[in-house]
Amino acid sequence: MELNAKIPPGPLKDKWSFYKDHAKLVNPANRKKMDVIVIGTGLAGSAAAASLAEMGYNVKSFCFQDSARRAHSVAAQGGVNAAKNYKNDGDSVYRMFYDTIKGGDFRSREANVYRLAECSAQLIDQAVAQGVPFGREYGGYLNNRSFGGVQVSRTFYARGQTGQQLLLGSYQALMRQVAAKTVKLYTRHEMLDVVVIDGKARGVIVRNLDTGEIERHSAHTVILATGGFGKIYYLSTLAMGCNASAIWRAHKKGALMACPSWTQVHPTSLPQSGDYQSKLTLMSESLRNDGRIWVPLKPSENRKPNDIPESERDYYLERRYPAFGNLAPRDISSRAAKERIDAGFGVGPQRNAVYLDFSKAIKEQGKGRIKEKYGNLFDMYRKITATDAYVEPMMISPAAHFSMGGLWVDYELMTTIPGLFALGEANFADHGANRLGANSLLQACVDGYFIAPYTVSNYLAGEIKSERVPIDHQAFIDAEVQVRAQLSKLLEINGTKTADYFHKTLGKLLYDYCGLSRSKEGLIHAINEIKKLRADFYKDLKVPGDEDEMNGELEKAGRIGDYLEVAELMCLDALTRDESCGAHFREEYQTPEGEALRNDEKFCFVSAWKWRGEGQEELLIPEPLHFENVELAVRSYK
Repeated sequence: MELNAKIPPGPLKDKWSFYKDHAKLVNPANRKKMDVIVIGTGLAGSAAAASLAEMGYNVKSFCFQDSARRAHSVAAQGGVNAAKNYKNDGDSVYRMFYDTIKGGDFRSREANVYRLAECSAQLIDQAVAQGVPFGREYGGYLNNRSFGGVQVSRTFYARGQTGQQLLLGSYQALMRQVAAKTVKLYTRHEMLDVVVIDGKARGVIVRNLDTGEIERHSAHTVILATGGFGKIYYLSTLAMGCNASAIWRAHKKGALMACPSWTQVHPTSLPQSGDYQSKLTLMSESLRNDGRIWVPLKPSENRKPNDIPESERDYYLERRYPAFGNLAPRDISSRAAKERIDAGFGVGPQRNAVYLDFSKAIKEQGKGRIKEKYGNLFDMYRKITATDAYVEPMMISPAAHFSMGGLWVDYELMTTIPGLFALGEANFADHGANRLGANSLLQACVDGYFIAPYTVSNYLAGEIKSERVPIDHQAFIDAEVQVRAQLSKLLEINGTKTADYFHKTLGKLLYDYCGLSRSKEGLIHAINEIKKLRADFYKDLKVPGDEDEMNGELEKAGRIGDYLEVAELMCLDALTRDESCGAHFREEYQTPEGEALRNDEKFCFVSAWKWRGEGQEELLIPEPLHFENVELAVRSYK
């Protein structure tokens, strides 16, 4: 199988314009006859649903939350990037493109990344028009701050709640279309399978989470905007509901999965405080603009942070990466923190944290200015820890966060199943092996507002003569039978262990062997242990209740069952990549200084994986990466 990324011809800066100029169109009268299904109501999903409905398509929008505005995009805090060069500090579309390519350790497509940077300026204008309350300077101009991996200020922000404010904008656009009856919104519905007819995505099977009813919905195209799967680690910055099931069920129907082992560990989370926790709290990376990260010079230090003099502190990021300091990229910053913690210099009750100190910034700028920029984050920290970070340093620790991997998509964001698109974090497209901060909100918005309306229409132009598929088609019947069989299988096990037990066990396995660092020996061990855990899952799982009722444990069990398969592929993907790049750090491949050692000669490709059936190892299909506009270089932030 050969992968075709469908990258348009011509110079890099003209590719997206060329595509838009030559994309096929659907006239307004025909749009009314065409149905679109969008799964997910986060930034990518709500933006796509609202935009396509505004164009005249009939849209069905699904989410498993009780409200579309509860999507996990609300959790993104620090900001959204755009190459507007408001600070006149040398920023440009090309520089943002290069920062993103470099930040991803040269493992992403040039064309996709350049389009992301190119569309970024439009997004800010769109968001302002929607009323997003971005931070402003005294004179009224939009303000910017820096994020990790860059040396310019291109991040637009709404204090520490940028994701929530952007989502409110897209939510309002979505609900406007709901009121206009161009979007039919299905809350508390979870997609359990994609229906493929004649090789094309033509519908979905969903479960009503309030009643347990299984429903069939057909359409001319299906869009998955279901977010990432970082929650596979159990303890992560993601909400408990985040999962991989939608993209995994699509994968098993023929959509390739790309680079699943590229999962990001965020450097500024609150540390774990006990076994009772089900998630960790993210503190925005924007705090690294003014906060300085350090650990005591003496291991097992027992003094309070304010009692430790400057001469006895190790500002290790400033020491190791002087050019970027505390704004080193996430993968590098997280590994550096883990190295200090593992070496015995960790702080806090469990010695699993480092300090993030604002004393210098408060002294230079004043408490009022720091409060203006990060006030709600400081408030959140105080409520959780009972510590005033204006007076005493925060304690932070690395935590599983973002999935750079996801469904393989081409330039049009279409998977290897024609008619099935994947947007936002559900696809692998823009971030390579490591995502730069504030690019996730950007990608989700750009995919939904500016890319999908063109590419989905281009596909639908070839489907105008396709009749609506009746939901009593045999493919729908077969898919529903399969879904019901899986639900019954989970209920009939009637073992002794909860879904959470398996999730916790799996998460620890992955964090230990396929987390911040990996090794051949550890990955082989993890794969064997995951297979044993999966066998135990289908032998000793306990799911109380029934299928035809509200059943949260049944929902969780289905997602954990998928996670156990995703986890095995994550480890296999990491095992086959004999190099260190971005978030993928193989202990066997590092420089004498402990930095990542990339192998461009053998591994300059995207790892796309094909499902070959139950019990069979997946097939690796590489997509070679070609760099015509940047020179591959050792990534250095020193």
